[in-house]
Amino acid sequence: MAVEVTDANYDEIVGNANVPVVLDFWAAWCGPCKMIGPLIEEMHSEYEGKAIIGKVDVDNNREIAQKFGIRNIPTVAFIKNGEIVDKSVGAVPKTQLTEKLDAIL
Repeated sequence: MAVEVTDANYDEIVGNANVPVVLDFWAAWCGPCKMIGPLIEEMHSEYEGKAIIGKVDVDNNREIAQKFGIRNIPTVAFIKNGEIVDKSVGAVPKTQLTEKLDAIL
């Protein structure tokens, strides 16, 4: 299961990461987020040890969403060295997500 990233554990998980991090910004009420969710879970298994794949519930973790200027969900952010280097907004195919991650590995 993808790592649950919260305002409280963000620095520990993302700040100290020595591999790229993919964060899925989502909310329980968001229909398109439910479409992306299973893709994120698949990526978590496929990229284990190569990248951290996490989920951020924007309703419960507003600080992280504000830090990265997340205005629309789902937004999948690709983070390297603590900075967003790419992102994808909306329900997109898994190939688009994996291509973006492969580009920063």
